[in-house]
Amino acid sequence: MVAYADDLIMATRGESIRAVENYTNVELSKIKGWAKNNKIKFNDTKSKVMLVSRRKRKENNNITVYLNNKPLEQVIEMKYLGIILDHKFHEHITYSAEKSAKLIHRLSKAAKLTWRIKHEAIATIYKGAILPLLTYGAPVWIEAMHFEHNRQKYIRVQRLINIRLAKAFRTTSSEALCMLTGMTPILIKLGQEAAHCKIKQNSGHSDIEWDCDVEIQNWATRQKSGQFTKW
Repeated sequence: MVAYADDLIMATRGESIRAVENYTNVELSKIKGWAKNNKIKFNDTKSKVMLVSRRKRKENNNITVYLNNKPLEQVIEMKYLGIILDHKFHEHITYSAEKSAKLIHRLSKAAKLTWRIKHEAIATIYKGAILPLLTYGAPVWIEAMHFEHNRQKYIRVQRLINIRLAKAFRTTSSEALCMLTGMTPILIKLGQEAAHCKIKQNSGHSDIEWDCDVEIQNWATRQKSGQFTKW
């Protein structure tokens, strides 16, 4: 069970689809009983059920789950806390990329970013408005970036803002644009976000200072084949 404010999600696992269906109905009956005792009623019209399975064999994927004695609508994706949940998070990546691209185009049209706004202002807009949209929830769906078509969606979005930052030709490569603007490539940025979250979970500390100046002599080194390699 995962709850945040008035949003509640329940995850059930079983050896088969029918087992998941049975377990879910049993748990929802407990929730219904608890709600009745506490004079609370969950909205069955807004509640959805989604099946996530990697089984390749042919099997009936329709499940019937009841809440308040009413069957819940079965969907193939659902949105929870701003993240679109589906089998491989393709829809969430597409949604974030398209929303960011539309925002960039609206800013370009309204403020004429190409010439009138300085480099620093465009960079501030990207870091404060576009980047948070692209990286939101990255530790959850970072594995989906193993697919090339997902990576290209995010690279194209960063390319849109980098062209405006660098005032460069549209034929300039994405790698060169990142060098010209000094922006961290979006795929590396996503990896950083996921790594930071994992370190926080393992260490139990949330107040770690990530960005700080370190003297060169204090850089971590390792010895390999008789040579020192700086990380």
